[in-house]
Amino acid sequence: QLCAGEGVIVVGGGNSAGQAAMFLSRTVAHVHLLVRATGLAATMSDYLVQRIASSPRITLHTQTEITALLGDDTLTSVTWTDRASGVSETQAIGNVFVMIGAVPNTGWLADCLGLDPKGFVPTGLRSDGTPALSPYATVVPGLYAVGDVRAGSVKRVASGVG
Repeated sequence: QLCAGEGVIVVGGGNSAGQAAMFLSRTVAHVHLLVRATGLAATMSDYLVQRIASSPRITLHTQTEITALLGDDTLTSVTWTDRASGVSETQAIGNVFVMIGAVPNTGWLADCLGLDPKGFVPTGLRSDGTPALSPYATVVPGLYAVGDVRAGSVKRVASGVG
């Protein structure tokens, strides 16, 4: 509901990313599925690959990675780059869902946000230790973490998409 009618990005090439893309495509304007690999066949179930390929509301961008996130108080646009061609594209997108596995790839956050000993993002508390208004809020105002990256979360696509 948060992003109904808007364009969104799902990053990842596994089943969780495919399921998230299919789920989101029911309510959002368009899903851009970004994967670093040359395709999905090696990392995703064939039935999901076929459903994604046949959906007019999902565009698969292979050999692609996010190269810029822009916005002041909230995310307003995202730039991604095709690693094979070097061509970059920027779109007005305010929601990015990162579905890249059960081992968190959060090292890039360490300078702006404290991580737990296993590299997961603590949520639900303010910097003074009092409960945050949202269970997904981090200690950085306006920065939220959902799904597999959250410390103590159930590592399932349903919690991330929810």
